Amino acid sequence: MARALAILTLAAAPLMTQTSVYAAPPGPAASAQQSATNQAGTNQAKAPWRDVTPREGLAGWRATGGKASYAFENGELIGRAEPGKTNSWLVSEAQYGDFIIEFDAKTDPALNSGMMIRGQSRSDYRDGVVHGYQAEIDPSSRRWSAGLYDEQRRQWLYTLGRNEAARQTFRSGDWNHYRVEAIGNRLRTWINGVPAADVVDDVDARGFIAFQVHAIPDAEAARHPEVRFRKVRMITEAPARFAMPATGLPEQGWLTNRLSEGEQRAGWKLLWDGKTGAGWRSVKGQKFPASGWSMADGALRVEGGGGGGGGDIATTRDYRDFELSIDFKLTPGANSGIKYFVDAGLLKKGESIGLEYQLLDDERHPDAKMGRDGNRTLGSLYDLIAAKNLSDPDSPGKRINPPGSWNRAVIVVRGAHVEHWLNGFKMVEYDRGSPAFRALVAQSKYAGVPGFGEGKQGPILLQDHGDRVEFRSIKLREL
Repeated sequence: MARALAILTLAAAPLMTQTSVYAAPPGPAASAQQSATNQAGTNQAKAPWRDVTPREGLAGWRATGGKASYAFENGELIGRAEPGKTNSWLVSEAQYGDFIIEFDAKTDPALNSGMMIRGQSRSDYRDGVVHGYQAEIDPSSRRWSAGLYDEQRRQWLYTLGRNEAARQTFRSGDWNHYRVEAIGNRLRTWINGVPAADVVDDVDARGFIAFQVHAIPDAEAARHPEVRFRKVRMITEAPARFAMPATGLPEQGWLTNRLSEGEQRAGWKLLWDGKTGAGWRSVKGQKFPASGWSMADGALRVEGGGGGGGGDIATTRDYRDFELSIDFKLTPGANSGIKYFVDAGLLKKGESIGLEYQLLDDERHPDAKMGRDGNRTLGSLYDLIAAKNLSDPDSPGKRINPPGSWNRAVIVVRGAHVEHWLNGFKMVEYDRGSPAFRALVAQSKYAGVPGFGEGKQGPILLQDHGDRVEFRSIKLREL
């Protein structure tokens, strides 16, 4: 499918391009990294690896979920797709906490797959379906293999939307080598030796491993495409001793209202401490609202009720170049927004005019059908640019967790260039002040606001639109 939204400029620099752990720049830092890599290689040779490839008869494993078949042939575990709408899994009876696992995988170009780590299948969670962390095997043109996906829960925890090096190393239809380290609350992956994902999360500390055969359309499944695994080996004895050195890959932190050590080193700061109104004020005054907003159970909540009684809140300081990450939870039919580069002059008058990352229940709120071409839907630059899935044009729908579930909004500003991300997918890209941007403003409700969206800096603002919405893990790093 053709890209639905034209990028307003091609002048922006790429964001956080990843490099292989084996390709450090020259100089002392490169020598230190090469030394660490060499030591890691020595450690791997001495590591207490043990083979855990499922064998003939698949003793110690059970198939669950869909109808795919699993068999051991010529040293390989083979999963064959069958018609059906449910993902299939071959699940280990053994449970694992901290470990390192390596394996080779090859899949039919039509068949998605993955390796689940610390998997769960509880009877109290969605009818006992298999869920948990999954190292992705993605033969599509997206090529997000070794990205980390949270099956049946939060969806993507770490896409390869900003990791071109890992994307390019994947060989569709051929064998690829995977490495996953699950040590403490940190999960790291590699694909063919290239760092792919780095996540810090504290949901599951222990679980099974499992091999996936993803459900595909019946017409494709009827020819029984295959995914193959071989040379599956694990380290379960003191795996931290055999972990790979630092890669320089940015961490994605999923700790509620906390920063990992890696995030702190990268310059992330919490904008909300999870408990108080420190750092925020009402746009109607200098203090945090006395009513209309509440803080409980690690969430900052605008109470709603239709009156907008608490009013919008804004940070007490301004920001210029930044990456902002906010987890949000909508209620059915809710409307809210995250505003940035709010006009300081109008803010003094109690008016919250600025660029807005739209937060909306697209399915139920009438605003989704207003504006132009969907430019008031979730993730959009409100009333200016409609959110479209720019990361995965072949599968253009938004990846949205429904009302009552958490989603993640990210806004990146580098100079004039701005991006909106939703749950790991790029939704909007534009340049403030460009001719294309000004043309959009001229057609919008902001046409009469001089210099709209072009200020040098401004506060971050959370909107009270009269609906109940929750926020947490509000963090920002200045670029």
